[in-house]
Amino acid sequence: MVQLLERLSQYWNKIQGTLFPWLEEELEPLTNKQQQLIQILELVRIEQFLPDRFGFEGRPQDSRSAIARAFVAKMVYNMDTTVTLIERLSSDKSLRRICGWEIKSQIPSESTFSRAFAEFAVSALPQRVHDALIKETLKEEIISHVSRDSTAITAREKPQLKSCDKEHSTPEKTTQKKRGRPKKGEERPISEPEPTRIEKQLNISLEEMLADMPTACNIGAKKNSKGNIEYWIGFKLHLDTVDGGIPVSGVISSASMHDSQAAIPLAVMTAEKITNLYDLMDAAYDDPNIINHSKSLGHVPLVDKNPRRDKNLKEEMENEAKARKTINWKPAEAMRYNERSTAERANARLKDEFGARKLRVRGITKVACHLMFGVLVLAADQLMKLVT
Repeated sequence: MVQLLERLSQYWNKIQGTLFPWLEEELEPLTNKQQQLIQILELVRIEQFLPDRFGFEGRPQDSRSAIARAFVAKMVYNMDTTVTLIERLSSDKSLRRICGWEIKSQIPSESTFSRAFAEFAVSALPQRVHDALIKETLKEEIISHVSRDSTAITAREKPQLKSCDKEHSTPEKTTQKKRGRPKKGEERPISEPEPTRIEKQLNISLEEMLADMPTACNIGAKKNSKGNIEYWIGFKLHLDTVDGGIPVSGVISSASMHDSQAAIPLAVMTAEKITNLYDLMDAAYDDPNIINHSKSLGHVPLVDKNPRRDKNLKEEMENEAKARKTINWKPAEAMRYNERSTAERANARLKDEFGARKLRVRGITKVACHLMFGVLVLAADQLMKLVT
């Protein structure tokens, strides 16, 4: 952690001692929001992951680097739409120059912004920048806790039927299982149950895990804090968040997918970037395969118990205090589990400050791009908070 703070302090001293005074000479006095944007842009250096021009023939395209910086600004300012971003760039000289345009006439049209965003989505630009940022800043650190959780993402799309619904809607008689008791003397073949998605994930690569996850927009359901079931149309964002509220890995799935099915892919992604000691998960991840996989990575899993897995346990777990007693955690482990609230705070910041509640694009590729721009900005902002 000391080495991390030293590296971040170097960034901060450079920005505060050199960049801020120079910008204030060139521009008007910087607002707090503009200073926040400059810190994030200097830390992530998104232009290094993207050439200014694509190809060598035809009319040169507008600077994609400036547009990428503008999309980062859109998240920092929590703007609703690209139209709002363009209007703000046209009226705010300082913001326009921070992004990379000197005069108003250089700002591209809305259609150019849209094409650029599609390119960023296909190339997974924010995902690549985020991965590089986490590896550069946290690779050499030993992180105490990784908190795993998901949050609902509401979309403006027509929900699709789940794959199982489609299969059941047109069943084939040859493959349909016979119902009822067998007749006297009738022998029916005993078919082995197919392995679950979590069981499959234990023997396949990360790329295969991600390809197997459902990503279509559909209907999700969850219980709120009052015990009532809430429904939404859209997706789920699954995050691994470390101490300090820094998101280190993210996966987007269909809203209907259970949280537990993203646990092993997230664990593999996080293990490639950082070294951590404890995996903190709520009752949704109470699965022996997930717990054993966490141990195989050299981690200590602290997972809340799911009472639906044990009828006797369900009767005993009348309140949270009894639940903790049933798990038989040591006092130190119970204190460590309380650190899982960092995941909830990260999800709240993403929705309230960095665009996760303002999804205006469609299709999993663009949805993932929009959400990961927010995750990238949140990670950079939380890193800078360690030294400011």
